[in-house]
Amino acid sequence: MELKILSAVLILLPMASAVFIYHTRKLAHLLTSCVLAVELAAAVMLTGFVGEAFELPGVCGLGLNFSDTGLQSWLCILAGFLWLVSGLFSGKYLKQDSKNNRYYLFLLLTEGAIMGVFLSADLFTTLVFFETMSFASYPLVIHHGTQSAIRAGASYLSYAVIGGMVSLMGLFLLWTLLGTLRYTELAEAVSSYNGDSKGIFLAGCLALVTFAAKVCMFPLHTWLPGSYGEAPSPATALLSGIITKAGVFGIFGLTAKLFEGSHQWGNLILICGIITALVGGTLALFNTNLKQTIAYSSMSQIGFILVGTGMTALLGEENGLAVWGSILHLTNHSFIKLVLLLVGGVIVYNVGQLDYDVVRGFGRGKPALAFAFLMPALGVMGVPGWNGYISKTMIHEAIVEYIEELEHLGEAADLYHVIEWLFLIAGGMTVGYMTKLFVCIFLEKNTNPTVQAKYDTQNKGYASKLWLFLLDGCALMFPVLGFGAHATQDKIAAFAQDFFGSGVEEHIDYFSVGNLKGAGISLAIGVVLYVGFVRTLIRTKDGYRNRWPKMLDLENRLYVPLLFTVLPFVGAFCARFVGSLFEWASKLVNKVLFFRYNKYVTPGEDHYFARYKAEDPGVRGYRGQLAYGLALFGTGFVVVIAFLLISNGFLF
Repeated sequence: MELKILSAVLILLPMASAVFIYHTRKLAHLLTSCVLAVELAAAVMLTGFVGEAFELPGVCGLGLNFSDTGLQSWLCILAGFLWLVSGLFSGKYLKQDSKNNRYYLFLLLTEGAIMGVFLSADLFTTLVFFETMSFASYPLVIHHGTQSAIRAGASYLSYAVIGGMVSLMGLFLLWTLLGTLRYTELAEAVSSYNGDSKGIFLAGCLALVTFAAKVCMFPLHTWLPGSYGEAPSPATALLSGIITKAGVFGIFGLTAKLFEGSHQWGNLILICGIITALVGGTLALFNTNLKQTIAYSSMSQIGFILVGTGMTALLGEENGLAVWGSILHLTNHSFIKLVLLLVGGVIVYNVGQLDYDVVRGFGRGKPALAFAFLMPALGVMGVPGWNGYISKTMIHEAIVEYIEELEHLGEAADLYHVIEWLFLIAGGMTVGYMTKLFVCIFLEKNTNPTVQAKYDTQNKGYASKLWLFLLDGCALMFPVLGFGAHATQDKIAAFAQDFFGSGVEEHIDYFSVGNLKGAGISLAIGVVLYVGFVRTLIRTKDGYRNRWPKMLDLENRLYVPLLFTVLPFVGAFCARFVGSLFEWASKLVNKVLFFRYNKYVTPGEDHYFARYKAEDPGVRGYRGQLAYGLALFGTGFVVVIAFLLISNGFLF
C-alpha cells in the first residue's frame, strides 16, 4: 500500500461515505462508526510511510502537496481516535434528534478535511483543507437551529472567511518573495533570500491570522463561548480537542519552517501565547456556564502551547525541550478536553442546561462520572503524576533554559522572568477554575432540595454502559501517561519531533525538586485563587454569579458594531460619494456644452443607506447563513484581488 492510497482513504473515504450515510437515517450511527474505525486504522498505518510525499499537480491552481512525517502521522492518529470516541458517544446522545443524519454528514466531511490539513506538505494545501474544514464544521455549530446557535455560527463563519482571506494574502506574498510554500523548502528559501526580511515577517503575520483565530489566540477568540456552548457536546469535544489543533499545526508550520531562530517571530508568538493563557484563565474563573468554562479553559491551554511554540523559535537549534513540550501539551490537551466535554455531554443530556446553579450537585453519588471528570481535571491542572504536568514542566523549563542562556551571554532577561511568572500564574488559574467546576458538580448540593432529590434518583441509569466505558477507559490514560511518561510521552514526542528537526536527547528527571517546584507554585496560586476569589466573589449565598463586566465583551461591544455599523457606513458613504461624482460630471457637461446651469446636485435617495438588517433565519437558517458567508467571501475576494493588483504594480 502506498501513501497515496492511505491519503485517499483518510481524506476521501469519510467525505464520500458521508453522502451515502445521510440517506440511511436508521443505520447512520452504525455506518458512521464503521467508517471512523477504518479511519483510525488507516491513520495508524501511516506510521509505516514516514518520510514519503507526493503531489497532485494542477489542482486548485498551485497543486496540492502531501507528505507524511512523524508529527503528521501522530496528528492523524489523534484525530482518528477522537473522532471514533466522539462518534460512538453520539449514538445515544443524538438518538432522538430528527436531524442526526445531517450531523453525521458534516461530522464525516469535517474529518476528511482535517486529515487533509494534517497530511499537507505546503502552506497552500494546508489552507485549502483548513478552510474546507471550517465550512464543513460550521453546520455542527448551528445543528440545533436555535437563534443563539445561528448567532454563534455567524461568528464562527466570520472568523473562518475573513481569516482565510487575510491568510491567503499572506501566502500570495510569501510565494512572491520566496517562490515556494513547501515546508521542506521554506527554510532554505528564507536563508537564501536577499531582500528585506520585513516582507517575510509581514507575510507570516498575514498567514498566521486564520490559524490564530482557530486556536482562539487573543483577541481572535470571541467566537469561542457561543460555538462551544451551542454545538452538541460530541461536536464540542472535537472543536476543542482536535479542530483547534489544525490551527496549531499551521502555526507549527510557520514557526518551524519559516521562522526558526527568529527572535522577532518567537517573541510575537510567545507574548500572544501568554496573553491568551491569562485571558482564557481569567474568563474561565469568572464564567458560570459549564461548557463555556471548559471552552475558555481550552483557550488558556492553547496559550501554553503557543508559549512553547514561541520558545522553539527563540531557542533555535537548542529548542528540544520546547519542541517536546509543545507536541505533548497539544496531545495531552486533546485527550483531556475530549473526556471533560463528553462528561459535560452526560450532564447536559440529563439536565438539559449548563448554568452552574442548575448542574450544581448533579454528580453527587455518581463515582464513575466523578472519576471520569477528576482524572483529566488533575491532568490539566498539572498535578505531578498526571499527563499535563509533564508537558507543562517541559515548556516551563524551556523558558528557564532561555533565561539562563541570556544571562550567560550577559543580555537582559527581565521580560522572560516576567513571562515565567505569568506562566505559573496561568497554571494557577487552571487549578482555580477546575476546582470550581468539580466542587460545584460533584461535592456541593443544589440549592433547591427538590432538584437535588431528583438528581439523587438518577444515580443509576444516567449514562449508558458504553458511555461510562468510554469515559472511564479514557480517564485511565491520564495517570498512565503521567507516571509512565518515559514509556509513553517520551516515545510520542520522539516520534513526532521530526517536523521541527530537533528534540530532547538526554534523560529528563520529571520529578526532580526543581521541576516539582514550578508545579507546586502553580498549585499554591490555584488554591489562593479558589479560596480568595471564587469562594468570595463568584460563589455567593445566592448561587454562582458571573462578575465579568459586560463592557469588556469584545464581540458585542467592538467587533459587531465595527462590522455591521462602522464599515457599512464607510462603504456606503464612499459609494454615495463616487455615485455623486457622476452627477457632478453631468452638471458640468450641461453647463459647459449646453449652457445649462443647476447649482444643486441631488444624489439618489436610498432608505437603506448604511443600514444592515439580518434576515430572520426561521426555517431558512442555513440558507440565510450561507448567503451571509458568501457575502463575506465576496468581500474578501475583492480585497485579495485588489491586493494582488497593487502588489504587482497594476494599480499604482
